[in-house]
Amino acid sequence: RIDLMARARTLANRYDLPRPADVRWGGEMTTRWGSCTPSARTIRLSDRLAAFPGWVLDYVLVHEMAHIAVPDHSPAFWHIVHRYPRAERAIGYLIAKSGDDPDDDAFDDVPAQQDA
Repeated sequence: RIDLMARARTLANRYDLPRPADVRWGGEMTTRWGSCTPSARTIRLSDRLAAFPGWVLDYVLVHEMAHIAVPDHSPAFWHIVHRYPRAERAIGYLIAKSGDDPDDDAFDDVPAQQDA
């Protein structure tokens, strides 16, 4: 059993992220790994993530917590996401698990880590 709120608090503290009000598993999620409602500060994660390595779950939490601050996938959003050092690796893992084509438009807004 994974305490998602405790994990989110730890990540928020470690990477200076906004804290969610609630984080829950979403068993009905079949096309997304996670979702966020920024106005309510709530996050839902696909229960499929429970079987993945912890660093992948952490990436999805970081991704969704970044949406609390920036609701779109703008450069400002990706700047926050890339505070997580394994972001690119986790994105690759999720692409492989989803079976999606990385050349598909769905992945066009995922920039590579940029040195600051």
